[in-house]
Amino acid sequence: MKEGQHRARVVSEVLSGNMNLRKNRNIINLSMRFTRLLLLLPFAAALSLSASAQAAQNLPSAPSATLEQQAGPPPAPSTQQQQPAQEPELKHREKPGQPVLETLDPKPKPMPQSQSTVAQPVSAAQSSTEGSTDQAPAVVIRTGVNEVNVVFAVTDKHNHFVKDLKASDFRVLDNRMPPASIRSFVSETNLPLRVGLLVDSSNSIRDRFRFEQQAAIEFLNQIIHPSRDEAFVLGFDTTPEITQDFTGSSEKLANGVRMLRPGGGTAMYDAIYGACRDKLEKKNAEGGVRRAIILLSDGEDNQSRVTRDDAIEEAERADVVVYTISTNVSGTKTRGDKILEAIADATGGRSFFPFKIEEVSDAFSQIQEELRSQYAISYKPADFVADGKYRTIDIQTLNKKFKVRGRKGWFAPRAVTASVTGGH
Repeated sequence: MKEGQHRARVVSEVLSGNMNLRKNRNIINLSMRFTRLLLLLPFAAALSLSASAQAAQNLPSAPSATLEQQAGPPPAPSTQQQQPAQEPELKHREKPGQPVLETLDPKPKPMPQSQSTVAQPVSAAQSSTEGSTDQAPAVVIRTGVNEVNVVFAVTDKHNHFVKDLKASDFRVLDNRMPPASIRSFVSETNLPLRVGLLVDSSNSIRDRFRFEQQAAIEFLNQIIHPSRDEAFVLGFDTTPEITQDFTGSSEKLANGVRMLRPGGGTAMYDAIYGACRDKLEKKNAEGGVRRAIILLSDGEDNQSRVTRDDAIEEAERADVVVYTISTNVSGTKTRGDKILEAIADATGGRSFFPFKIEEVSDAFSQIQEELRSQYAISYKPADFVADGKYRTIDIQTLNKKFKVRGRKGWFAPRAVTASVTGGH
């Protein structure tokens, strides 16, 4: 009996020991697992951050972030002093959901050197020492080509265009002197057009803005031939803004006109200046084209950074004729109307005052007829000096019944001095 109890006690102790051993093993296992978890947590966090960054790259960016990505990362700071970058002629602005528009910078810039320059021949003595490394710099004087091109229209006493005149029917004076020679004279009825439509979109013309938009679209549809003509659309209130760049597509031009919305002040001079300098003047290199601006405004400028004289001077430099259509409906000529008249007269254009809305379309039609009914003359001035000064132009017909309408003058190019050093 005692032996049986002893065996039962031994078995109980053995079982109790096994259970304690299992508990201890479980505790050790849990401890090891917890330790492993602590060791793996930093790696798991790193992997999670990496996966989040990878996923973010696949998500669409906000508009501002998209613009930053397109512009590229900012340049790294440099310890060396850097020269500021030159301000671009056209500033581009993007709006989410809106077409890209161009804002012209109307600040006057120094007049660029004439592209059409000819170098004076280098003397034989200079040529013979060309290969010497000790040669002193040779000074070469470059001057602009001394030839003037003028486009003008002729009308009779009933304001009808006269299209059948010859060179012998005209008298030309440049700076009050007859030219040294007439290079060419043609009746230009079908020259390619480069037209800028400048529309005042300030609050002052809000009342009939939609009608003027439609009239402008109709004008562009009729006058622009896609195969040879181009036009651009520029609206201006406080700042000038291009809604459609040069194109021959009537559909794109119409969309550019429809994008215009009235509101803000009036920076008319800035618009003319920028359109001539940054758009139409660059078309001078094409040659054989007629450059014109069609300006719809009330003439009341209150925001421009340049003056009226600046705008007229830039139009003359770019050889641009400005036609103005007044948006004044008061029935009497205002100060703004007189300004529009002065701009058109100085550049060889014409001013229109449609006091009724229905007359706006008539004004566009008359501009269209005039652009296709002009003469072009090219001459060499008698006393040409490359001094950059303004020179008057006076073209008259021998028949006193006819009236000539063209630009009143031009700016002579400046002589440019360039240093030419010998090669090494």
